[in-house]
Amino acid sequence: MITRTVSKNPRTTWGDLVNDLQRAGTKVTKATISNTLRRQGLKSCSARRVPLLKPVHVRARLKFAREHLDDPEEDWENVIWSDETKVELFGKNSIRRIRRRENAELHPKNTISTVKHGGGNIMLWGCFSAKGQGRLNRVNGRMNGAMFREILSENLLPSVRALKMKRGWVFQQDSDPKHTAQAMKEWLHKKHIKVLEWPSQSPDLNPIENLWRELKVRVAQRQPQNITALEEICMEEWAKIPATVCENLVKTYRKRLTSVIANKEYITKY
Repeated sequence: MITRTVSKNPRTTWGDLVNDLQRAGTKVTKATISNTLRRQGLKSCSARRVPLLKPVHVRARLKFAREHLDDPEEDWENVIWSDETKVELFGKNSIRRIRRRENAELHPKNTISTVKHGGGNIMLWGCFSAKGQGRLNRVNGRMNGAMFREILSENLLPSVRALKMKRGWVFQQDSDPKHTAQAMKEWLHKKHIKVLEWPSQSPDLNPIENLWRELKVRVAQRQPQNITALEEICMEEWAKIPATVCENLVKTYRKRLTSVIANKEYITKY
């Protein structure tokens, strides 16, 4: 009954289970419940925050995955992947586990200092291809359509040249309104930039998310103490990421498509 209840509703608490079992005429302690769930492989974890997938999003994701499932690897190698991300000065940019003695959880060497609201942050725009990282650009202020076009003009095309992309290269961006506005579409058309049609609510389909995670772990390890240092370290660590990381992210892209098809209405692990 314990296993069945939790499998059906993962948000069930120990208290709920104790009460349910008491109503069924069985008295069970929380320790017994915990041990039972652990033996069944059901451990307590923090719920992951993921984009909300409505039926229209599910259909679009499946359509994209099925249409591109048999695309040759060479096609993905000719894609420039892009995105924006926020990097916090004292944010949770990496998971740091420690080993400590009982009742020593508040000793300075066993803690991670935090600041309200992360102590400040910067917004970054970046891109990459199978050949390596493109340019990384700090977004100053609130981004609008005009600013985004300026960022692309100053960073996308130089990145394409630096990465020596083949003719017919394709630009990937998500479905943010700034990216899909009419003025943006006209600018891309004028520049003869082919854009990959992209399903909304699909960060798991964009391999740059893995690159952002790599960057944030590297930055957190260097522990910048102010916003200026944070930006400098982001730029330095972005350049240090091995090109093989980018190559492998693109080489395994078909696995992302098969995962979307297999999981259907769920965001997949990335």
